[in-house]
Parts: sequence; structure tokens; C-alpha cells
Amino acid sequence: MESANITYEAFGDTLVIHMPKELDHHNCRRLKTDTDLMLEENFVRRILFDFGKTEFMDSSGIGVLLSRYKEMAASRGSVCYYGAGARVMRILKMSGICGLLKGYASREEAFGDGSI
Repeated sequence: MESANITYEAFGDTLVIHMPKELDHHNCRRLKTDTDLMLEENFVRRILFDFGKTEFMDSSGIGVLLSRYKEMAASRGSVCYYGAGARVMRILKMSGICGLLKGYASREEAFGDGSI
């Protein structure tokens, strides 16, 4: 599935969300709707946000990350991210997201067990 340059991959109970170059209020609404449907229809225990291509993120992006974190925490799941560049990392640190979500430098590190 692709929406506003956001793509999704499923690996077992893990949903990987490849974030767009710009994560703003325009595409966050669609991201939330898409992931709501995927979480309803599939057994997802872990969400991995791929920020490898993301150069900009506003407060709407922070809101999506927080809502997914709360939803997954309520069902004993987890939310992580990988591939965040310096600009995105600055936003994640300033917003406190780094204290809530585990971050990885790469996709391989995020999966860790070679299952991809």
C-alpha cells in the first residue's frame, strides 16, 4: 500500500512504515487512517518507523508517533524507529520521543535477528 510516498511492509507481527521526505499535517491524516486500518485488520505487535528518507517533520508527525506509541503500549506491543538523520533526530530529542521509543541506526539493527 502506498499513500503520499508512505509505504508499508509486514513481516510477521511487525509493521514497517517507510516515512516520506516531508512528514507534515497533509500526509499525517492519511498515515493515521492507513495505520488504523492495518492495526484493526492484522495482528501487529511491533511498529517500526523508517525515517531513512525523511528530512522534515512537524508536530503532526510527533502526534502520530505518540498515538501509535500509546495504542501499542496499551496492547503490550512496541514502537521503534530507525534511520533518522540529524534533522529528524533533533526533533525526536526535543519532543521527548527518544525517551519513549527505541531508536536504531539501520534496518538491519532494528530487526537484529536477520529475519528480513
